[in-house]
Amino acid sequence: MLVGIEPARMTLSLISRVRSLGRGTLAGLAAAASGLAVAEVVAAASKTFQSPVLDVADRVVDGVPQSVKRLAIQWFGTNDKKALLVGIGSVLVVYSAVLGVLALGRWWRAAMVGIVVFGLAGAFASQTTRRSAPFVAVIPSVVGALAAGLVLLALRRVAAPRQSRTAAAVKSETPPTTTGTPTPTSPPPPTATNPSIAELTPNDRRRFLVAAGFTTVGAVVVGAGARKVGTRSNAAASRRSLSLPRASSPLARVPIGTEAGVPGIDSFFTPNASFYRIDTAITVPQVSLDSWSLKVGGMVKHPLKLRFSDLIERDVVEADITLTCVSNEVGGRLMGTARWLGIRLDSLLKEAGVSSDADQIVGRSVDGYTCGFPVSALDGRDALIAIGMNGEPLPLAHGFPARLIVPGLYGYVSATKWLTEIELTRFDAFDQYWVERGWVDDAPIKVQSRIDTPKGLSKVDAGTVAIGGVAWAQTRGISAVEVSIDDGEWQAATLADELNDVTWRQWSFAWKATSGRHTIAVRATEKNGPIQTAQRSEPFPSGATGQHSIVVIVR
Repeated sequence: MLVGIEPARMTLSLISRVRSLGRGTLAGLAAAASGLAVAEVVAAASKTFQSPVLDVADRVVDGVPQSVKRLAIQWFGTNDKKALLVGIGSVLVVYSAVLGVLALGRWWRAAMVGIVVFGLAGAFASQTTRRSAPFVAVIPSVVGALAAGLVLLALRRVAAPRQSRTAAAVKSETPPTTTGTPTPTSPPPPTATNPSIAELTPNDRRRFLVAAGFTTVGAVVVGAGARKVGTRSNAAASRRSLSLPRASSPLARVPIGTEAGVPGIDSFFTPNASFYRIDTAITVPQVSLDSWSLKVGGMVKHPLKLRFSDLIERDVVEADITLTCVSNEVGGRLMGTARWLGIRLDSLLKEAGVSSDADQIVGRSVDGYTCGFPVSALDGRDALIAIGMNGEPLPLAHGFPARLIVPGLYGYVSATKWLTEIELTRFDAFDQYWVERGWVDDAPIKVQSRIDTPKGLSKVDAGTVAIGGVAWAQTRGISAVEVSIDDGEWQAATLADELNDVTWRQWSFAWKATSGRHTIAVRATEKNGPIQTAQRSEPFPSGATGQHSIVVIVR
């Protein structure tokens, strides 16, 4: 009969430990949710404040090595920010669970220290990101950490068995006696200060689950509500109210000949909903038309400050321009073409009177992000302060209410979204955001070409197969595109009509495909002669080079 007692005890002990870990995990998550909810409530009280999670995310974006950023864009593309928030959330869940387990055991003081560390991390992040927040911006993190600590201590007490608390209360009222001392072999009695060594009764467990569950649900509801209140100045309503002014000389519709007519090639104009988004903003800045203003200063003779109403009273123009991200890999899709509406940047700066010593134009975003490009880029090209995109006000994610567009330069030096300031300065006096992180300060877009159809590793039938894609060399234009099959000679592709030299150009090639596995490569030639190089280089520090190639299977 004694043989089965010890395994039974071990099983019961294991079950008790698992239950204890479960209670600790739930307590930690409830405390974390409560702390974040309170932080959101505080953050909603002022535009100076921000959620600690967003402060930490901003700090991660600003501080991680370039190799990590490149991998994030390579792996997740335009979903890199969502991936970052999921990662931060996952770390927070694990961290909270560990603190909860410690708090419901003997190490509750260590759990409190862990919460203090969490609060300090958020406070530190609020003071070290590019948005240059005042010291009071630490308040959401501090108050949130305090709330999390109080909730965790309260749940620790609820988790203590009822009989333990009763015994502790009786013990405090009963004089000590010399009788009834447990023998060395007897287990210590459960105590309210160490609930983990006692198994809860069903009623105890139910009471704890109800308390932790209601706390978590309430925290989620409060936090979500505070988040919504915090974005009550959401720019969406302001955007809906905007009627774009008409361009002084509206552009004609794009001629049919600019399309190659091959299914599978990206449309000449990229729909706003499909346009790539690569920036450093974790959440889209919310800027209303009423609150927006643009400062033009630095090395200028006549500093300017414009409201949005001032901006749209000026001469408004349209321009068809292809934008390209410097992180675009060979054959990548981090690019798009749109018809932009805005005012000419060179006209505005002429009015401000640029100093002859200035050689850099810096654009600043409302969140503190900076771009910088050469003054010499204003050579007659259609550089704009854009307010419209493909017939609509700028989408929120693409810079509403105003952004910079400079043809021929990678976006990291020129395409400031949520624009709020333009400063004339010098390259030897100021390094913009990405230059500080090792990217070049002068970033002309390199000649590239891409195969859109057929897709890599696709299977096609033998016979005539339509190959097609796009090529670009903004501000220089494309004069030729060539295709090579299985490393054979380069053959001329058919170019669609060119709209202008700052948009991509579609091309097509009729291939007499035979059965088997084949490699297709493409290269482009600029109008002034240079041919797209075959030498591969990574996007860092000045844009990728190399020739796009794919493998297809012909049946």
